[in-house]
Amino acid sequence: MPAKDIFHDAVKHALQKEEWIVTDDPLVIKFGKDKMSIDLGAEKLLAAERGKDKIAVEIKSFLGDSQLFDYHAALGQFLNYRLALRLKDPDRVLFLAVPLKTFQSLFSRDFAQASVREYHVKLIIYDPIAEVIVQWQN
Repeated sequence: MPAKDIFHDAVKHALQKEEWIVTDDPLVIKFGKDKMSIDLGAEKLLAAERGKDKIAVEIKSFLGDSQLFDYHAALGQFLNYRLALRLKDPDRVLFLAVPLKTFQSLFSRDFAQASVREYHVKLIIYDPIAEVIVQWQN
């Protein structure tokens, strides 16, 4: 099993504060001989007639030497996980969780913004210290 991101528990607690029920830690998706571990799976009960929202969350800290390099790796992982979910668990929506400081620095740049638009990356921006979600970006 892959190592948990340094901010894993902070994002998990932030989701729970917003009344998400963490159902999988990690969420394992099997695709033929391949097995992928997405950091978290969660559900939230909506109005009775609507059922549940189901999400998967891939958590990233962006603490490497280059935020852009970390984003390249995270984007590739995100796209592969989204494809696997579309084929194996199509009711679940994938989000990439990024720390607030990274969002303010990296995701304010033209390339990152264009990439998020082009690849329809859904973001959860979180504060790892306060353990809260600052923004959901669909």
